[in-house]
Amino acid sequence: MISSTQDNLFYRNKYPEFVFDSYEIKYEPEAIIVTYTYTLGEHTFTPTVHIPTADTRNDEIDEEFLDYLFFNFGIINAINYYKLTIAPKFVVKAGYLDDYQKTFFKKLFFYGLGEFLYINNLPFDYSNLMEIETAELDADKAPEFEVGEGYSGNLICVGGGKDSVVTLEALRSMRDENICLQYNRDIYPANRAALDCIKEAGYGTDLIADFNLTLDPHMLELNKEGYYNGHIPFSSCLAFASYIMAYLNKKAYIVLSNEASANEGNIAGTSINHQYSKSFEFEYDFRNYVSRYFTDQIQYFSLLRCLNEFQIVQRFLHYPMYLNLFRSCNVGTHENKWCGHCAKCLYVFIMLYPFVPIEKLIKIFGADLFADQSLFNVFVGLLNPDTTKPFECVGTREEINYCLKLAVEKTEGEPPVLLKWYKDNFYNPNIVFNVANYYNPQHYIPENYLQLILNA
Repeated sequence: MISSTQDNLFYRNKYPEFVFDSYEIKYEPEAIIVTYTYTLGEHTFTPTVHIPTADTRNDEIDEEFLDYLFFNFGIINAINYYKLTIAPKFVVKAGYLDDYQKTFFKKLFFYGLGEFLYINNLPFDYSNLMEIETAELDADKAPEFEVGEGYSGNLICVGGGKDSVVTLEALRSMRDENICLQYNRDIYPANRAALDCIKEAGYGTDLIADFNLTLDPHMLELNKEGYYNGHIPFSSCLAFASYIMAYLNKKAYIVLSNEASANEGNIAGTSINHQYSKSFEFEYDFRNYVSRYFTDQIQYFSLLRCLNEFQIVQRFLHYPMYLNLFRSCNVGTHENKWCGHCAKCLYVFIMLYPFVPIEKLIKIFGADLFADQSLFNVFVGLLNPDTTKPFECVGTREEINYCLKLAVEKTEGEPPVLLKWYKDNFYNPNIVFNVANYYNPQHYIPENYLQLILNA
């Protein structure tokens, strides 16, 4: 373990290069298995992707195109291992990237690791984070893809939270054309919320596609030894994985559930955003990238981008059968529960409180979270724009304050400790919030889908 008194760039200086060496694809009778090889000095990492062949429905697969998709996934998947040292040079021996692609990935790494760099006190700007060096292009082997035609229907990414529930219900009329994607269901079967929500929406297991990524355990060992660790832009990994699964299932649309609220950062005056890879900026960049290098047969968009979190909650509450099924708490994921002690739990509790009886909320979360004094600093971080917003997938300060205003006005008698503090220090009955009637025109939602979500 490197002590706090030592140079914070120790690992970066020790490991000048991170290398994406190679990847191997095996088409087994039961699965497509891809093994990636990354090296960092004396360390080698070999994570694998496992896709059951039962979850592939495209009988016109161009293996050269699929190979290229897996190569691109290997670049973003590398971020799990690159972050161990933040090496100044990222060497890609496994394939070729042109200047546009290098710029795309460098931007994604820099902004996607913004929170990580901040938490680890790593003083980089975009220009000096890293240099990407790749293999040369062999003109005789330049890929020419035949992706076919006849793409239709939706691949819906389902995580088990309220957002993907709203998407599932909004697209209920298209159910016969839809397939639901679960990321790592086979590896983490204890994460039941997504599967429970998918089944409640009326989908059988034959309409669920699985993308399973096994991380190399050596990475976790190095984390314990003191190598850099922290948040990565997971949704960007999901973006590339979902594209692979949409191709393998010949789906025309990849449907996400990222809302306008994800565009708000965590620290005022900076670009640091825990939800960068859920932001419209990433969606814009990714759509341009896949249009340029993959195919226009598959479109990637977020169905909820026109809405804010408050409006999503209002739609979610129209489906009370999901209240006991949905989960958004990262701490309690593997036990399929709300931990009741984190920023995400408190945030969801705040958003539901004005509309759900307190007895029901206590049953869901295990306690009245407004009565938990230990959550005070988290509470202030969620609502006060002069503080750092907790690094979680939460809504905007305006939405949170609006729900707290409604909570104060709903509560009869003496409010619990956190809500009382808000009432005494922040509550103003005269403030008008632009939340309930919000509309974000900055989206890529097809017109027929837009009507489905606006009318949901």
